[in-house]
Amino acid sequence: MTVHFIGAGPGAPDLITVRGFKIIQSCPVCLYAGSLVPEEIVKAAPQGARVIDTAPLNLNEIIAEIEAAHAKGHDVARVHSGDPSLYGAIAEQIRRLDKLGIPYDVTPGVPAFAAVAAALKTEFTLPEVAQTVILTRTAMQSSSMPPGEMLEELGRSKATLAIHLSIRNLGYIERALTPHYGADCPVVVAYRITWPDQMIIHGTLSTIAKKVREAKLTRTALILVGQVLGAHDFRDSALYDADHEHVLRNRKTAKAGG
Repeated sequence: MTVHFIGAGPGAPDLITVRGFKIIQSCPVCLYAGSLVPEEIVKAAPQGARVIDTAPLNLNEIIAEIEAAHAKGHDVARVHSGDPSLYGAIAEQIRRLDKLGIPYDVTPGVPAFAAVAAALKTEFTLPEVAQTVILTRTAMQSSSMPPGEMLEELGRSKATLAIHLSIRNLGYIERALTPHYGADCPVVVAYRITWPDQMIIHGTLSTIAKKVREAKLTRTALILVGQVLGAHDFRDSALYDADHEHVLRNRKTAKAGG
């Protein structure tokens, strides 16, 4: 018996990995985050499978379901949204499974920030604009931020920021980042990216809060901040430069069109 932690991707049912989908199809027990994982994905579970929405359950209740499946020798598909390595709350479940001696593995998924980049048809790393992406959140009702990870400090990098779980904290985001990025720095708020009702709002640090209020967004949104979001006049990368040599292409070959 194995517990399979599976990243379902950002929302569109066809963005789950082939591996993750096949595991769900084979598991007699499927536990999923109902508010964030499309029902179409868990409908792939075998006929007669025990399929449970864990949104109303606490950690003890989730582990109890896994223990019951373990006692019967039933594999469990534990389906999380996005990629489970980011704000997936799998670490606390894994810690319990280790103590209970229950085996598990993890199948990655498409993270929301990657889905936003795809929807925007852009890169979050551009030559001489930004070469670093920081995935973070702000402190609200959840746990506090560790020392050194407040936006006031992260903002000094001027990296591309992907800010999770913070749509109700836009006032703070503006105050914390404006000294580093400038009031006119581009901001994108992506609501339920890849879902049928997705919404993408473009603004700046000084305008985005008002636009989000007008759209009445209060949850399930990712905030992107950085100059890459509005950059057009940037240099080409060295990767395909005709004068750039690397192990797979020498300069002579490159100039010849190879």
